[in-house]
Amino acid sequence: MEFEDDAYVLAARPHGETGAIVDLLTLEHGRHAAHVAGGASRRLKPLLQPGAKVSVRYRARTIEQLGSASLEAAGEGPAALFEDRLSLAGLGAAAAVAAGALPERETHQAAFVAFGALLDALRAPEIWPAVYVRFEAGLLQELGFGLDLTRCAAAGTTENLIYVSPRTGRAVSAAAGEPLKDRLLALPPFLLTPPGPLRAGDVGAGLTLTSHFLERFVFGPLSRPLPPARHWLVDQLAREGRL
Repeated sequence: MEFEDDAYVLAARPHGETGAIVDLLTLEHGRHAAHVAGGASRRLKPLLQPGAKVSVRYRARTIEQLGSASLEAAGEGPAALFEDRLSLAGLGAAAAVAAGALPERETHQAAFVAFGALLDALRAPEIWPAVYVRFEAGLLQELGFGLDLTRCAAAGTTENLIYVSPRTGRAVSAAAGEPLKDRLLALPPFLLTPPGPLRAGDVGAGLTLTSHFLERFVFGPLSRPLPPARHWLVDQLAREGRL
């Protein structure tokens, strides 16, 4: 099996004295793990940072075998974020969630595009936390567990949608949800189509919403918790008053 593709690095760990095992999100071939010879070298280390965009040449004897890869830089990478601790936390969380949620060797071009869009947004501190929430909602959609936020699950109306059912992921209107509001999840208006305003507390509500369904439909069935980097992001946003 051989291919050449564009990819983002999601994670990398040392392997042996000089190599590395790299988790890649490719455009055409999905998520792939690969051995990179010389991954510990000074030349390659910048390419193995989460968020680095690379051109990858991948080769494996069989589909089941861990392949080898050679990488070349294909963009400026995450270096511009290194002085922004909060943005780096967002990048780390996105990479960890994508690595844990996306199955290996299954093409998800929308996830690749969304990851790139989030990387661009991380340079805009005023908006990227909301973009991050939409990134996670998009992952759920790509994996077949998309939230239905178009109309009220109970009444069929499209107005005053302020809740989400924690069981079905469908929107609920203010009137229909009033009797059960303590059991429902808050629906921040920036997740609607067209998006509403971003208000204080909406990022926190959005992260609670996506984490619930990521745990319920994606990580839970795999007997995995949400990645520690995801919890770290929430802690850092809370510390900075950004939730």
